Amino acid sequence: MTHPHPTPEAPQVTVRGEGRLEVEPELARIGVSVRARGTDRASVLAALTSRNAEAIALVKSYGEAVAALETGALSVTPEPARHGRGERVRGYQGWVHLSVELTDVTALGELVTRLADLEWTRVDGPWWSLRPDSPAHAEARRQAVRDAVRRAREYAEALGTSLVALLELSDTGLAPGAPAPAGGMRMAFAAEAVEAPAPLDLEPQRQTVTAEVAARFTMAPPAL
Repeated sequence: MTHPHPTPEAPQVTVRGEGRLEVEPELARIGVSVRARGTDRASVLAALTSRNAEAIALVKSYGEAVAALETGALSVTPEPARHGRGERVRGYQGWVHLSVELTDVTALGELVTRLADLEWTRVDGPWWSLRPDSPAHAEARRQAVRDAVRRAREYAEALGTSLVALLELSDTGLAPGAPAPAGGMRMAFAAEAVEAPAPLDLEPQRQTVTAEVAARFTMAPPAL
């Protein structure tokens, strides 16, 4: 596309517009690791299967509050004997990792507490984020466009003239706030609790959404 060149009769101004929002997160992701360990491979597999099924059933019991539940990885590994020759095995250990994404912050506090209370279960997170189609992204872009027009008008007014037409508007990139590991937590329990713990009170981490545009306008010839 060929753009008209600026001339004294049609001077141009190029500006950058920025939009920035601080919004509440819409999604929370946690990692759940279920483990088993023992001297017999069959018993380790049985325990791992049972604990994994228990964790999945607990997550699914929260219904629509759960946006996604995925098995990320699993491992069953023999542990070699510390002493002796050959391929002697002293035991086995196994683990399954689950990734859970929720939309309900109230349910999140209760769920992570109940998951962490399960035998040989570790919980990591939460990591907060926005939906890919969140309205916050569109609002940040609108802010960026309005900011570009405002800046261009200010430059034109400084010259004693006004804007005439928009020649070009380009999106230089939208950068949604990313989940911050620093806001996460880790809990691990290897034994059954005597009584059910109270749900954790979790404060959502606000997300920063930014947008940036470049815009080019023509101006009426100023009287210099």
